[in-house]
Amino acid sequence: MPNWNNLLDEVKALGGGHDVLRRKYLAQLHTLTGRNVIIYYSGWLQKPEIGVGVSINDEDKNGFMTTVNNLDRSKGLDLLLHTPGGDTAATESIVDYLRKMFGANIRAVVPQLAMSSGTMIACACKSILMGKQSSLGPVDPQLAGVPAHGVIEEFNRARDEVKVDPSKIPIWQPIINKYHPTLIGECQKAINWSEQLVRDWLSTGMLAGDSHKDEKIDRIVKELIDHALTLSHARHLSAEKCTAFGLNIELMEQDQRLQDAILSVHHACMLTFSSTPAIKIIENHNGIAFIKVTAQMIIGTK
Repeated sequence: MPNWNNLLDEVKALGGGHDVLRRKYLAQLHTLTGRNVIIYYSGWLQKPEIGVGVSINDEDKNGFMTTVNNLDRSKGLDLLLHTPGGDTAATESIVDYLRKMFGANIRAVVPQLAMSSGTMIACACKSILMGKQSSLGPVDPQLAGVPAHGVIEEFNRARDEVKVDPSKIPIWQPIINKYHPTLIGECQKAINWSEQLVRDWLSTGMLAGDSHKDEKIDRIVKELIDHALTLSHARHLSAEKCTAFGLNIELMEQDQRLQDAILSVHHACMLTFSSTPAIKIIENHNGIAFIKVTAQMIIGTK
């Protein structure tokens, strides 16, 4: 497998042809698996200052429409995910679209990180391919960067402490006064929405034929959404951990050729983000791409 430095040397030899290099390894991955391949990659690690532009949003649907068009859908889809997550509504819409296009024959591939709503997308697939370096993350919703569970926990703590000792009212009052009138309700609705989506997708996808799916789904949802267990929205959940609580995880290390092919695509994407203005790439194995750069969009072919 070419490592980061090997690929950098290859890019230099191509005269800066990051797109050429990335598409070369995407085509090789498709040839190896015989399946459609689409990458859904964000450059948030290289360009954290961009903010919401690197997150999952409704604009991304156009990228998927572009890259799914003209594919032989009977071959299924390997969806390579590298994302910090993003908008729940956009995530739901993207999953709905991909399932309409490929049915249940979608495998998530996580070369490094698929966090938050990225983990939700992975849970909507029939299986998740991960390596020792790969991580999923908690899917507890955030409102303006604040954990919805955390807001409810804080409010309940204030209520309980004041009930026992009214002298604490002056301590809690300035904190609770910062909450707008509907905040607690909105937090609970966001939690319920995320939980219901994960439950429905697991039930109709990954665990559809499992006779013990209800109890397995309960455990998976608890591990992914219960803020008291995850402790932090940024927590990294390894392949081993995800397998232990019930997700259908395949290991890259079981197939060295497949692992090499996947990581070559991944490193080529990372080089693109670190060396070009690109902040998001949605691209298929035929070189059809929807690439968002810092100030514009590029839609095209190889």
